[in-house]
Amino acid sequence: MNKDIERYTPSERSNHWAVAILFFLAGLSGLALFHPALFWLTNLFGGGPWTRILHPFLGVAMFLFFIWLAMRFAHHNRWEKSDSQWLKQWKDVVNNREERLPDVGRYNAGQKLLFWVLLLSMLVLLATGVVIWRQYFSHLFGIELIRLAALLHALAAWVLICSIIVHIYAGIWIKGSISAMLHGWVSSGWARKHHRGWYKDLAKGEDSKR
Repeated sequence: MNKDIERYTPSERSNHWAVAILFFLAGLSGLALFHPALFWLTNLFGGGPWTRILHPFLGVAMFLFFIWLAMRFAHHNRWEKSDSQWLKQWKDVVNNREERLPDVGRYNAGQKLLFWVLLLSMLVLLATGVVIWRQYFSHLFGIELIRLAALLHALAAWVLICSIIVHIYAGIWIKGSISAMLHGWVSSGWARKHHRGWYKDLAKGEDSKR
């Protein structure tokens, strides 16, 4: 176990970066439509009409790519008793005293919480987006439901954006995380330090990636 360990396969990394690109495109186009002060962002998409056309398709594409990742990693994000203990020791977490924490599997409690928040936000965005998608679906719903869906859509988008900011910050904070998603591999020392439970499973020959 002194060799590097594959943390993400090429298909997983490609899918992740596809979601990331679509998130920024959908986010920018959505912000352009959200408030007149941000309407200038429509210039990135060829103007207002094109922004209105492209935004929902970008959102659907983002959801489809994300849901593949969600199905791929859902079983690694099941809540366990040790995750609750990990959260209780948040002071050790923020001070990088990882040797005091319970053994962490493939993902820690913070990553698991983020995963489920992202999934819920994506589901709400999809459902409400369909209701307010004027060209194809909005005529099927009453005006009160459309107004509620627009409000929930904006709220879910805000939660998603904040969650992604946390995700990016955490990736920068834990050195080696971004490299793992770029190249797919981590050192055995990195795995042993940050995800001791996952490392032990690998050392025993148990393929916890699959």
